[in-house]
Order: sequence, then structure tokens, then C-alpha cells
Amino acid sequence: MNRTTLSLIAATTALAAVTGFAALATPDASGADTAGAAARLPVERTSLTCPAPSASDLAETSYTSFTPVTEGADDKGEAELLAAKAESAAGDGDKAGKQGEKPVVQPKTPGTPATGDTSGADAPALVGTAEGRFAPGWTVQQTTEVAAGTGRGLLGVNCAAPDTEFWFPGASTSADRTDYVHLTNPDDSAAVVDIELYGKDGALESTVGEGITVQPHASEPILLSTLTEVQQTDLTVHVSVRSGRVGAAVQALDDKIGGDWLAPATDPAGNLVLPGIPEDATIVRLVLFAPGDTDADLKVRLASPSGSITPAGHETVHVKAGMTTGVDLGDVTRGEAGSLVLTPTGRSVPVVAAVRVVRGKGTEQETAFIPATGPVGARATAADNRAKGTTLSLAAPGQTAKVKVTASAGSEGGTAVAKTYTIKGGTTQNVEVPVPGGLEGTYALTVEPVSGGPLYAARTLTLTEDDDVSAFTVQTLPDDRGTVSVPRAEEDLSVLQPQ
Repeated sequence: MNRTTLSLIAATTALAAVTGFAALATPDASGADTAGAAARLPVERTSLTCPAPSASDLAETSYTSFTPVTEGADDKGEAELLAAKAESAAGDGDKAGKQGEKPVVQPKTPGTPATGDTSGADAPALVGTAEGRFAPGWTVQQTTEVAAGTGRGLLGVNCAAPDTEFWFPGASTSADRTDYVHLTNPDDSAAVVDIELYGKDGALESTVGEGITVQPHASEPILLSTLTEVQQTDLTVHVSVRSGRVGAAVQALDDKIGGDWLAPATDPAGNLVLPGIPEDATIVRLVLFAPGDTDADLKVRLASPSGSITPAGHETVHVKAGMTTGVDLGDVTRGEAGSLVLTPTGRSVPVVAAVRVVRGKGTEQETAFIPATGPVGARATAADNRAKGTTLSLAAPGQTAKVKVTASAGSEGGTAVAKTYTIKGGTTQNVEVPVPGGLEGTYALTVEPVSGGPLYAARTLTLTEDDDVSAFTVQTLPDDRGTVSVPRAEEDLSVLQPQ
């Protein structure tokens, strides 16, 4: 083979290995010139990790598994979601799912959600793998209700793909917070992890967070207050993996205003979007961190239903390099749903960001977190939606965007329906979500941009009692990574002979 063909095969093989084992695309059968073009192919394997849901005996946790219907996906395959072992119980050679336990949830045919549940303080972390037709866009939502105590309320998190680096702005070691970073290893070999903490004055000294070993198919919750004696209201947690890979999430539990999961923020960037701030938010606290050696200056805008506005008194924010900055924006939405849009005032400096959102007043207060997130991309998926209490927030911070939203069949019955929306540039809209006909059980939403500029999305799930806010959780909806872009070959590789 010539050098060009060898390079193409090597590059394509590496891309497929990283993004989901997509196969090499063959040339256009018509003989058309496809040099430089790329095909989007369904991924063939997906891994997910779910953190241990709660240490409360009052916790009730539900899981919803959903794979969207993806054109071109394999017609065969399987998926399973099994219990990981606690770190202390993990032995050499042991593997989750090999003790004969029943899967927590058994995924159904693509297009139909499947549900399962656990209860109490002993519910384990989960590790899962989907192959073939179950892999493209596989999404699992973990939703926990805690009736009372520290961290009461509704705690929700999307089970996440394992990775090697995570940023969590918005954590805390203050006296009224109990925050854990959960590390889950889905692989057959041990992972070695470092945890760094950054407060208002920079890095916090800690040797305990270095070289943490997470055994194969095991999960380890790390209490942040055991890594440092310093109490910080606003903290940024950086998780980096020396070897292997893990899933990571921060569980933030407050003594007074409930708790929720803090999902990883998108990678450091100069422009950030934090979508889906509820219209009735009473407190919005923005937490930022600049991981490099250069300070960052950012414009703060709110994309509201009527357009982009600048919050009075918070036109810009200065973030010192290596230090965590917290800004109390109060009731910045003023009764309208919105998304925060952060852009550089001059030179672009990478930052990470998240907001803590509080709804309600007095003893009815509850909290949730919204990290900066990536755009929807080709498609995003949200599982565990209910007939009541589901809010879908769509933001188009730049150009106007047209988007299709599909409600799947219900987990216990119902027929799928779809609606198309146009989101005007510079705005955020809480759209009236479609609900499956004859819905029984829960359902999934898929969001697919049709045309226009970048689109960002978030789903809020709310449980109410007596017309008061009792509990809520917010999940951002970046691309579900159901497909991968693979470059097409410039020539028919099947006719090439070694030279």
C-alpha cells in the first residue's frame, strides 16, 4: 500500500477506537469524489457509570435507561447495568456482575425506556456497557428522592461515560455542606486518580488526594473535608487520572437547602453557556475558575425569552488565575427562564463555571446545580421525564435555531410524538414539551437541531406538594455521542494490493 492509504487507515482506526468503534466508511458507490468528506456513523459500544445514590436510609432511587432509535445502527446487540462493588469489598480478579446478581435495570428495545429502582443507604454504584443497537446515544438517568435530613430533596444525575479529567466548580467544604466526589472504575484494571482543590486564594495543600487507587469495577466516595482542613464556600475540584479511567460526579449535600449532584463542567473555554436557570430561582450563585496562568475577564449576559440582557451590577466578572471566584447574582432571572452566557471582554482565557440555583423560600428552599455545558450537537437525550413536572429549556445564544423534540413511548405504554420549535437568536425558551399519547410510566426526550446556530439545552424535573417547591433537579443536555464522524476513503481500499 502507498503511504497515504496507510496513514488514512491508521487515522480512521484511532478515531474509531476513541469514539466508539465505528467502522471505516467505504467510498461512494457512484464513484463521486468524496475526498475530505466525512460520514456520521453510529457508535458500536458505549460505557456508563452511575455513582452510589445516597447514604440515607430514606433514599428511594429510580433508574431509567433509554437508547434512541438511530438510523444505520446494528440490528443486534445487548446492554446491561450492574452493581459495582464498594472499594473495601473489591478483590483482585473480582468483577461486577459475576456474583449472579440481577441487573438493576434491563434495557428495552431502542425507542422505549426501561426502569428499575433501589432503596436505602446500601444502593451501590453501577457500571454498564451497551453494544450494537443499544449503544448509540445510550442514556441512563439516576433520580433519588430523600425525604428528610442533610441533602433532602430530589437528586438527579445522568450516568456518565468514563474519562480521564473532570472539573467541578461549585463544590464546597463550608460547615453546612457535606460534599463527596464519587469515583467509579468500570474497567478490568485499577485506576490511579489525583484530586486537587482550589479555593478563593488558590490551591489548597493536600497530600491525601494524590494517587488514590480505585480498584477494577469498584466505586469510591471521597469526602472533600478529609482532603483539607480549610473551609471554603466556593471550591473547584479537579480530578485527573494518572492511569486507567473513571466516572466522576460530586454529591453536594446541604444541611438547610437540600442537595443535588454536581456534574462535570465542560472543558475549560473562553466562551461558556449555562442553560436552564428556572424562572422562579431566588438565588443564583455563579462559581468560576481559570486553570491557567492568566486572569480572565468575562462579560455576563442572560439569554431570556425576550432577548439578551446584561444583569445590573454584574456586567463583567474578573477571575484570578488559579483561584476560584464566586458571584452572587441573586434573582437574576426576575421571573423569566434564562441561560447565562459568558464571553471574554478581550483576550480569551479558558475558564470553567457552574451555578448553584435555589428555589423557594424559608423551609421550602431546595437547590440544584447547572454546570457550563457543550451544545446539543447532532442530538441530545434526557431520560426519566414525567407527565407533570418536566421543563425543557432551549437556548440559542447566537443565531436563531430550529429544533425537533421527540417524546418517546412510555416505559409502560404510549406512542411517540414529535414537535418542532424555532428558538430566536439570543433567547432562551421553556418550550411546551410533547407528551406521548396514552402515556404510562416515564418517557425520554430527544433534542435534534434542524438548522441555524448552536443550540444548548437543559431539563428540569420538579416534584411539588401543595403548590410549593418541594424538590427539583436540573440536567444539561450536551451531545449524546450516539454517532461519530469518520472520514471517507479517497479510493476503494478493497482493490489495493501491497506494493
